[in-house]
Parts: sequence; C-alpha cells; structure tokens
Amino acid sequence: MDYKVKDCVQSTICQDALEIAEAPLDWNQFSGKSVLITGGGGFIGAYLVWALLLRNDIYQSEIKVIALVRNREKAEKKFGKLIEREDFTLCVQDVNEPIQADRADFVIHAASQASNIQFETDPVGTINANLLGSANVLDYALKSKAEAVLVVSSLKVYGILYGEQESIREDDCGYLDFTSYKNCYAMGKRAAETLAASYSREYGLNVRIARPAYIYGAAGMDDDRVWAQFIANVVRGEDILLKSNGAAKRSFCYVTDTATALLTILLNGENALPYNIAYEKSDVTIRDFAGAACEAFPERNIRLRFQNPEDEREPVEKQTPLRQVPEILCSERLKALGWQPNVDLISGIQRAVAILEEQIKD
Repeated sequence: MDYKVKDCVQSTICQDALEIAEAPLDWNQFSGKSVLITGGGGFIGAYLVWALLLRNDIYQSEIKVIALVRNREKAEKKFGKLIEREDFTLCVQDVNEPIQADRADFVIHAASQASNIQFETDPVGTINANLLGSANVLDYALKSKAEAVLVVSSLKVYGILYGEQESIREDDCGYLDFTSYKNCYAMGKRAAETLAASYSREYGLNVRIARPAYIYGAAGMDDDRVWAQFIANVVRGEDILLKSNGAAKRSFCYVTDTATALLTILLNGENALPYNIAYEKSDVTIRDFAGAACEAFPERNIRLRFQNPEDEREPVEKQTPLRQVPEILCSERLKALGWQPNVDLISGIQRAVAILEEQIKD
C-alpha cells in the first residue's frame, strides 16, 4: 500500500507542508529527480520531506526523497508509515561519515546542531557537523554529479557588527572570537560556506548558500530556544516570564516560509552566492515575540511578566559609538528570486501552538 502524507501526518502539520508543496516554484525541475536531505528528521528537514512527498501525492511528480538521519527510532516515529513508500528512503548514519546513500540529483545539507545546550556540552560534535559533515556532503554531491547542492548556513556567520545600520546584508562581516568554543556553531558555518565555494571553484560543483534567520514553529515542548519556550508556555496555559528586559532584536521566519526560501535558493540561486532568509514583518525584540505569543490567544489571559520589576519599562536603545547592529537580516537578494513570505508572527505562533496541542491530544 502506498501511504499518503495526509493519512500519516497530523492535520495541522499537513496543512503547513501543503503550503510548501503549493508554493510558486518551478517544481518541474524536481520531477523524476532524486533529492537527498541531511538532517531529514530535524525541524526544517522533515518539512522538506513531507512537502516533496506531497508533490508526489498530488501531482505524481515522481520525486525520490532520501532522508539522511542519525536516529532510526526517532525518524520512524516522525514519518510513520511513510517510510514504507517506494519514493522515500531513510539513510541512517552520521553525516560525519562518508555518505552511503544512493546518488541524488539535488542535495540539501540541513544537518546541524543548533541548540545552545549542544554548543556548551558538545562543541566538537557541533563544529564537526559543519566541517566534516559538509565535506562529506560535498564529496557525495560531486560523486553523484548533482545538479545543485544547498548548504544551509546561518545568520550567526555575521558575528558581531557595530555601526548605525539597521539590518545585515550578505556582504557584511563582523567579529567572531575563533578561539572560543562558544563559537563552534558560527565558525563551523563560516567554514562550511568557504568549503562550498572551494568545491565550486576547484571542481565546478554547483553550490547554493542559504543564511536563515531564527526559524520558529512547533519545534517541541522541551526545546531550549527562547521562542520555543514562549510557545510551550502558551500550550501549557502559563504566563510568560522574562528574565531580562528582552530588548534584543532579531529576525524570525516561520518554518514554512523558510522551507520555500530554501527551495527557491536551490532552484534559482546563483552559484556560491549567499542569500539571507528573513521576513521583515517578524523583525521583533524578544519581549515583542513574547508579547505576540500572549496576543495570539487573548481568550487564554496569558500575561507577560518580568522577573526583575525594573525590566518592565520599555527599553530605550542607547546611541553609542560602539552600537551593536541587531540580528536583523535584509532579504532583498532572496526576494529578487521571486520568494515571498506568507506567515506573520501572530499567525506563525498560532500555527505552532495548534500543532503542539494536536500532538498532545494524540
């Protein structure tokens, strides 16, 4: 039996995946082709898997999807009966080992440790996924004679910038202390981009580079990232407690918009040219994200509270010669490829809460 995505995935996730599958892309480029996704069981990787399989369900696109995962048990729990489909293959291995999967026409390298806890407890594993892992993926793409390989980088490659500018463009570059283990993720992503560009120059490999902002959605109730904790608070019906004034401003982008951006870059991006992924309507401070989580469900009477009373006052940015540029990404280069985001912050939070609540009921 050929199991359908709509029969194997909870309805709220399926709605999100369908939005990706129906995005205005040149899907014909994928028809009859194979796509390998490293980190296929992860937050963004799983959405890409579901969306590509949905294309097969709806349009008979005959896309062969290969998901590289580290943990078979977790992948089987996430994908269920879908792993029995002929158009879907699990490749269970560590990306730090040579890739053993069948060849692919397109490669998306999304395997990475992105948690602050992992940066603290496993900095070597974090940087290796971007050093050894990227080298293995690029070698595999070269051996496969892939049409294109997408390296999913991060806004963290920019480091710390100072100045009066309000956003960060792709040609900006700030300071990173490369001797600190705390920068294992950021430096690993920088090295992965350089490695990709080197493979392009030396071997003619067609590489794409994406720099997503903070990707949010239904990551999980126990996710340690601050935005994920806010969403979990809403699901539990708890007030949101900030332990600071929440003045840090960041670019956020809902998972479905990020997925369509990645596919846009893979299909339409220029070789070895990085693209920021962000939605200007979701450029907010941490306290504004928390406030949006409360606002998204007014009937629940969830309040934003502060651990320190002095933090309740709206923060005022101090103008100093060493003003730090906020983590706000300019995505004009990406929009020039035709990408348009659809999910604003309130809607994204509402979707994430609906997904998590459906999971709890199940």
